Amino acid sequence: MTFEQQIRWIYKPLLFVACLLPLGRMVAGAFGFAGVSLGANPIDEIQDTFGKWTLNFLLITLCVTPLRQLTGVNALLRLRRMLGLFAFTYAALHFSNYLFLDQSLDLSAVIEDIAKRPYITIGFTGFLLLIPLAVTSTNRMMRKLGRRWQTLHRLVYVVAILGVWHFYWQVKADVREPLLYAAGLTLLLGYRAWRRRRRPAMAPRVVPVQPSQSLPG
Repeated sequence: MTFEQQIRWIYKPLLFVACLLPLGRMVAGAFGFAGVSLGANPIDEIQDTFGKWTLNFLLITLCVTPLRQLTGVNALLRLRRMLGLFAFTYAALHFSNYLFLDQSLDLSAVIEDIAKRPYITIGFTGFLLLIPLAVTSTNRMMRKLGRRWQTLHRLVYVVAILGVWHFYWQVKADVREPLLYAAGLTLLLGYRAWRRRRRPAMAPRVVPVQPSQSLPG
């Protein structure tokens, strides 16, 4: 079995299952399975967990291209679309928990929150920007958009910045955790800036568009 086949038939399914584990823990806690508890405030626990995993998947998605460039393993790109779609999935769960459980589908209260609370405004904007990325992640949309697809999916950098900013403003006292996310994102974006500055001095590289290249990294 070639490494490409191992990625497709072994590592990708294993990664898919691993990506579902945070959701599985929340479901288990909600129904009291396997001794999992969501604590004294389960709505906040669910909200925080889904929010942090949205950021985790965004940053992991952005790690794919540097890892591919540093290791030369192009097959890693086959994992990027799935990771990007899980970032959107957890963002949707994060917003749905806020909409249905926290606000009880009170749309007037939600609109007021979005308009008057800056950290919610930023978070909601990031979520809206993720929607076109998820919708255009299919092979058909990649072919239809052509070069515009790559330009559109660079919005992932903006989404990641907004996500970290949203987390930082949400935290009222201990900002160490959002600052760690900010440091990681700065490193990833800094690496890309460094690569672009070096590119004229480097040999031209041709990277074929893979059907699985969603959310550019």
